[in-house]
Amino acid sequence: MEDVFENWKTGNAAKDAALADSARAQTAINDAILKGKTDTPGLTFYYQGEALTTSVKWVQKWVDAGLTYTGTTRYYNPKIELFDDASAGVSFCADETKAYNKDRETEKVDRSPASDDSYVLYNTRLEKNKQGVWQTTSGTSVRGSKGCVQ
Repeated sequence: MEDVFENWKTGNAAKDAALADSARAQTAINDAILKGKTDTPGLTFYYQGEALTTSVKWVQKWVDAGLTYTGTTRYYNPKIELFDDASAGVSFCADETKAYNKDRETEKVDRSPASDDSYVLYNTRLEKNKQGVWQTTSGTSVRGSKGCVQ
């Protein structure tokens, strides 16, 4: 599995730090799915509060279904707003047209054709902890979002 982040730098150090941790959070949840574990260090490092609860439930759904995935997910069109020194909003799109579900037991890959649902819009809130890490504290995702479909 490969995560590709396109244009995730703004040239503003504060915004770029928040974007980098937002990207790491996305990679952390993907890592948990790949490992089939809800207690990976990355989840609790990059997610807190409601977002951690939601992320653990999401990973558990994959585990319960006996699935992981393979391929490449492209993350693009990031937008960031710093609310103050310790909170921010980040939205971005994901293109999952080259990412495929994979059965953990048989290793069979489901290469169903891509659709509008292969594109996802994420809206997240980040808060900087005492160590300076931007943690995702809440968020939503919308599959088939018109703003992301290409």
